[in-house]
Amino acid sequence: MGCARCARIALAVVLALAVTACSGSAAHSRAVPASYYLALGDSLSQGVQPNAAGTSVETGQGYANQVYATLLPDHPGLRLVKLGCPGETTSTMIHGGICRYRGGSQLAAAAAFLRAHRAHMFLVTIDIGANDPEDCGKGGLSEIAHCYVTDIPGAVSNLGTIMSRLRAAAGQAVRIVGMSYYLPALAEWRDGFGGEEIARFIARLATSYDNLLDHVYGQYDAPVANVFGAFDTSNFGDAMTVPGIGTLPRNVALICRWTWECAAPPRGPNQHANRAGYAVIARVFLGAAGLS
Repeated sequence: MGCARCARIALAVVLALAVTACSGSAAHSRAVPASYYLALGDSLSQGVQPNAAGTSVETGQGYANQVYATLLPDHPGLRLVKLGCPGETTSTMIHGGICRYRGGSQLAAAAAFLRAHRAHMFLVTIDIGANDPEDCGKGGLSEIAHCYVTDIPGAVSNLGTIMSRLRAAAGQAVRIVGMSYYLPALAEWRDGFGGEEIARFIARLATSYDNLLDHVYGQYDAPVANVFGAFDTSNFGDAMTVPGIGTLPRNVALICRWTWECAAPPRGPNQHANRAGYAVIARVFLGAAGLS
C-alpha cells in the first residue's frame, strides 16, 4: 500500500511538472513582443501643467500619455518612453544644458534609443521650437519683429539638424510625427486695443514660423500634427463666450479654454495646455500619424 501511494505521488508530480511546462510554453508563445512610442521635445511632451501653487510640474495628462492610452488597447506590447525636457530649445536639444541625459543631450539619447530599438519602433513624436522665440511676445511691435528675425533662422536650422539625426538613427520606415504650436500670446488680446494689435501681429509672425517648421519636417518625411490649426490660431472672428472671462475671438477663446494662460493666479497665467488642451493635441497627433 505504501509503494502504491508513492507511485501515485510520483505520477502526480510528473503530471504537474508537465502541465506547468506546457503552461509556461503557451504563455511564452502568447507573449506580445515589445514595441516603442518615443516622445521627444519640450515641456508639452512631458505634460507640464501648473499645480495649485502655480508651479509648473510634469503630469501624466500630457498628449504623449493620452496618445499612448489610446493606442495601448490595440497594441498591448507598446511601451511609452518620454525623453522630453521642460524648457528645451532646439539648441539645447542638440547640445544639452537643461536636463541630464546619457550622451549629453536629448538628441544624443534619442538617437541612441532609436538605433538600439529600430526594428521595434512604433511611433516617434516631437514638439520643439516653442521656447526659441519665447521672449518674442514681450515688448512693442518693433521689438517683437526684431526678436523673430534674429531667433527664428537659428531655430529652423537647428530643427533640420535634429530631424536629420533622428531620421538617420530611426531609418526611413519609422513613423516620426512633428508638431506645430498653439499661440499663448493671443491672450494679449484682452489687454485693450494695444493688446489686440500685438496679438494680431504675433499671430502673423507665428504663422510664418510654423510654416518654416512644417517645411523642415516635410524634408524628413515627417507629417505634422497641425496644433496651430486645431487651436484655430488665425481666426480672430467667430466670437465665443468663455465662462468667467466674456466674449472673445475664437482663437483667443480657445487659448483660454485649452490652456492655463487666462487662469487666475496662482495657477495662471501659464502657457501650458490643460488636460482638455492636451487631449486636442493628442487627437491631432493620432490623425497626423494615421492612427486615429
